[in-house]
Parts: sequence; C-alpha cells; structure tokens
Amino acid sequence: MTTARRDTDAMRALRALEDGRSSVRLRAAMAIGSAPDPRFVGPLVERCAIEPEFFVRDMLTWALTRHPVDLTLPGLLGELRSGQAQARSQALHSLSKIGDPRAWPALTRALLTDADDEVARSAWRAAVVLVPEDEVAGLATVLATQLGRGTRETQLSLSQALVALGEAIVPVLQGTATMDDPGVRAHALATGQLLRDPDAGFESAIEEARRIVALAGAPGTDNGAHADR
Repeated sequence: MTTARRDTDAMRALRALEDGRSSVRLRAAMAIGSAPDPRFVGPLVERCAIEPEFFVRDMLTWALTRHPVDLTLPGLLGELRSGQAQARSQALHSLSKIGDPRAWPALTRALLTDADDEVARSAWRAAVVLVPEDEVAGLATVLATQLGRGTRETQLSLSQALVALGEAIVPVLQGTATMDDPGVRAHALATGQLLRDPDAGFESAIEEARRIVALAGAPGTDNGAHADR
C-alpha cells in the first residue's frame, strides 16, 4: 500500500470516529486497532472522553492497546487530571487493560476516592491490576475507606477489588467491626464472605451481612449471636 493510500485511509478512519452513527464509529475503532498508526493515538484518547456508547468506548480502548505503550501512556495519564469524569474513567479503564506498571504512581488517593462512582470504580479496577506487591496493604487501607459507599453495583465493584488483593484485606476488614455506620460494617462482612467463598453471590452475602449487623445492634442480642434465627 502506498503512503498516499495509507494517509487517505487514516483520515477516513479518523473522520468516521466522529460519525453520528455508533455502528460506523465502532467499525472505525476496529479498523484503527487493526492497523495501528501513531497518528491515531491522540484522537483515540480524545474520543474516549466524549464517546456516548459503551461498546464503542470499549473498542476505542482495544484500539489503544494495539499501539505502543510509550505512545499511549502519556496521553492517558494526562486524562486522569481532566475535569470530565468520563475522560478520567475511560483513561483508567484503558490503563487497566494496558497494564503497564509505570501508571501506578498516577493512581492517587483522589482518584481512588473520586466523587464520581464510575471514576472511582475504574480506579479500583486499575489499582488492583497495577499495584506493586509492597503497596498492596496500603491500597487495601485506602479502598476500605470506601466501604458502604454508593449503590449495590458500586459496592460489588469495591468488594471485587478488595477480594482481588487477597489476605491483605483481612486486617482492614476487621478494623471496621467497631465503626458506627452499619452500612460499612455490613459491606465489610459481605466482602469477607466473598474472600472466604469466591463463589458466594454478593446479593446473598450483603443481605446476610445486613441481617447480622441489624441483629447485633438490636436490644437484647449479643453481638449477632442470634444471626442464625
């Protein structure tokens, strides 16, 4: 293929990323990933920040993973400082798929506790992929500060991230036993159950944990001794 033809195809693919039809954008991202070119990296990162369709965003991330890490990493790290929640979230998602450990220092406490649930969830997933072995305990401590947060879906994401850290989470989960917030205690109990039994469903684990916490705090009970009733 001639240079002129490659240039024409590249420009056509980049224009297609902005097409109003999601199917066209999806095919464009697939084509770009199938024929990596340094010119694509910037536009791919930029499109991730505004692309409304989940499946297209996922294909954009795949296309980024097909390019050299030294080209994609700077732009993705820059997006972590964006004021757009989707830009931060998708950049974190892409970093988790690329898996380059050089991204770890950029996963700050601010991102791990981001007010936007999607950003925080993406940060949790990226963190457990990128965390160095000697910083697992510290990550577990930060993640534990988010116990009890958000919707059931958000809580499941956090539990999955914590469980992925393994036994390092046991001390931090035990540290929640005396907290005043029953939602935090229940979430910690459910996470501990998932650590012990990875096949346990989160729904049943969290409901049982809430029942135990409620009974433990009820008058006439003894720290959940009647939780089996």
